[in-house]
Amino acid sequence: VQLQASGGGLVQTGGSLRLSCAVSGMPFSSLVMGWFRQAQGKKREFVARISWSGVTKSYADSVKGRFTIVRDNANNTVYLQMNSLKPGDTAVYYCAASKSTYSSVQLWDYWGQGTLVTVSS
Repeated sequence: VQLQASGGGLVQTGGSLRLSCAVSGMPFSSLVMGWFRQAQGKKREFVARISWSGVTKSYADSVKGRFTIVRDNANNTVYLQMNSLKPGDTAVYYCAASKSTYSSVQLWDYWGQGTLVTVSS
């Protein structure tokens, strides 16, 4: 399974970016998809996840109301729409895929290479 993340870049505070993650090598609609991020010097943290159907989603408290995760099963892609960006959102963003069912304890099986998001003040 390959995950290819893209869409990162430099944006000013209050701006928006949309990250994409294209998946190949496994039936996309069978995967729970997620986004994580890792700021310099910090641990990787959960950002958002979405169920197979796209109906069920969850977000980190720090991004609720600003970020939206969606998926396009026809095109094997998951997106992270990020609005009202803050300098604290600066990080490398990773997409991840899970073969497990959507549950409170999600095991992540596959990871993308990461895309850098920098929010300037």
